[in-house]
Amino acid sequence: MAQRSSEETPENSSTPTAPGGGALAELVPGSGTIVLAATPIGNLSDASPRLIELMRTAHVVAAEDTRRLLHLANALGVRIPGRIVSYHEHNEASRIAELLETVQAGATLLVVSDAGMPAVSDPGFRLVEAAVAADVAVTAVPGPSAVLTALSLSGLPTDRFTFEGFLPRKTGDRAARLADLADERRTMVFFEAPHRLAAMLRALAEAFGSSRQAAVARELTKMHEEVRRGPLDALVVWAEEGVRGEIAVVVSGKTEADAEDDVDHVAAVQAMMDSGVRLKDAVAAVAERDRISKRELYAAVVAARQ
Repeated sequence: MAQRSSEETPENSSTPTAPGGGALAELVPGSGTIVLAATPIGNLSDASPRLIELMRTAHVVAAEDTRRLLHLANALGVRIPGRIVSYHEHNEASRIAELLETVQAGATLLVVSDAGMPAVSDPGFRLVEAAVAADVAVTAVPGPSAVLTALSLSGLPTDRFTFEGFLPRKTGDRAARLADLADERRTMVFFEAPHRLAAMLRALAEAFGSSRQAAVARELTKMHEEVRRGPLDALVVWAEEGVRGEIAVVVSGKTEADAEDDVDHVAAVQAMMDSGVRLKDAVAAVAERDRISKRELYAAVVAARQ
């Protein structure tokens, strides 16, 4: 979930100046493999021995940002003897045929993103999809994951969860996505940019209710790691002061108590309507009294009446 850079170093077959390189094996057609490898999300010490070995021995390394790859290699004391190519969201589709051809010729292709696991909210999925269709071997080197790290530190249920990535930026699209998640019972994990965090948390509170429990994890595994936990309304107040760093947001799923509250809220609206109050006014009054989403309450009342 690292921030992307708009600049990029040219593709090259050069290597970092750090020591520790390895020899490349001879290509044997039909023996190639694509390896998706996780890179550190913050602390460089989280780089696995398998990742380091592959950096030394892969014939080709496809990196989301080649400069970040070279920085990581130098920090780890690794010399990359293989060819380095860029592979990111803007050239992913055009790169696939070339990369598959290279692997089919017998090469080991190492795929890395800026941070964490490739193909999870990062480039890689389309390559794996094409590799499966072409019967090309694919494996993975597991490692750091912002999703799992944030989930495990959140203090929220971890037995069942769903990863939702980044919400749409446009207000209407974001509201529609959250409406689809209104009845989600599993814990939800999102990514968000720091400058949009307060607006995102307000949207979550509007969709799920201000008392829904959540956690905001930032700068995971780094020196200034922080996890803020609490109801959404409290997290909104905190975020409005300004937040920096890489962000993951974990939100509790809908509980049985939430479902029972929904029934009570609908009943309260219906009672007010029976006494002559208009639907819109009754919904607004109950929503303000109980600090819940007017949009969600209105939808629930309409559904109950149908």
